[in-house]
Parts: sequence; structure tokens; C-alpha cells
Amino acid sequence: MSSVDTETLRFYATEAEVYALRSRATKNARLDGFLTGLPAGARILELGCGGGQDSHAMLARGFDVTPTDGSPEMAEQAERLLGRPVAVLAFDRLDETAAYDAVWASACLLHVPRQELAAVLSRIHRALKPGGTFYASFKAGSAEGRDGLQRYYNYPSRDWLTARYAPLEWMRVDVGENKGRGYDGEETDWLHVTAIRRG
Repeated sequence: MSSVDTETLRFYATEAEVYALRSRATKNARLDGFLTGLPAGARILELGCGGGQDSHAMLARGFDVTPTDGSPEMAEQAERLLGRPVAVLAFDRLDETAAYDAVWASACLLHVPRQELAAVLSRIHRALKPGGTFYASFKAGSAEGRDGLQRYYNYPSRDWLTARYAPLEWMRVDVGENKGRGYDGEETDWLHVTAIRRG
């Protein structure tokens, strides 16, 4: 089974160009905070890079970024912005060990089926170097479901999500919460998880 729902991938295939060009005018304070804690030139894996805006910002600050997306159509859009190849990578195909100083997974792991999320987190943990930083964000809820655009979401609660991280060797797992809006324009409760792999 794919680590992202087929209907969700179909949405991104169909909407890739519009999604990639949507307004992203607000400054990403979370990305800035994430980068501030990393060494100069750190090697960063971005999962679910979408149109490539976050990778673009990281590259501009001198980081060694590997942008990836699970949708070939979104990867193509990111390539147009970045002027470099963007790998098509399903989360359950990540198979590296101690390769990255950090992993940035903004608003993408929220599409992983609930029963597969723990295994995907384990793959990310393995891909991090000791002491590496991992950020991911999720739309909060109490049960998996679909939004008005028929995209699948795992909609975790804070406790459910923390329990998925718990079996792995982290030095620290911090969970922040806020309200915001997604591509569908609906107000959403968000969970922001930053985890540091034990050295």
C-alpha cells in the first residue's frame, strides 16, 4: 500500500500548477526557527516539497537541500522554481541511514494513512544523523477522514501523535499548536512537531 492515498495523489496531479503558484506571501517563522538551530551548510531532506518554496528559501540561505515530493506532477512544478532535479519519493521508500542533519516535512505526513505513520516516522528517524532535527506538521483531529477536496488526512490528536513518536530514540519531542488555514481555506487546528534524534 502506498504511503499516500491514491485519491489524494490524484488531487495533487490535477491541481499541481495551481497549488504550486498559490500565494505564499506570509513569512514562514517556523522554517526560520528550524534553520536557526542548524549548522551552516547542513544537509536537509525536504519531504513533500510541493511547489518548492521552502526548499528555495533553504537553498538561498546556503543549506544543502534535497527536495522531494511523492507526486511527479508536484516535483515537476518544484523543478521549475528551483532549476534543479526534484526526486519523486514516496515516504515509505525513504531508505537512507544517518544521511541528513535535518528533515523538513511541512504539511505532508498528514496524508499518511494512520496505520502506516509509525513506520514512516521510523524511516525518517533512521535517515537522520545523531542529533538531527525533524519537523512535521499535521491537521489536528480525532479520527482519519477527508477534507472538502477529498484529500485523505490522518487528523491526529496530540496524544495519538505523540504515541507514534514515542517508541523511537529522540532526545526531545516538542509539540506546538496553533490555528491556521490550508489550501481549502478552512480554519484548522494544527500540530507542529519538532523532534531531535538522540546522539
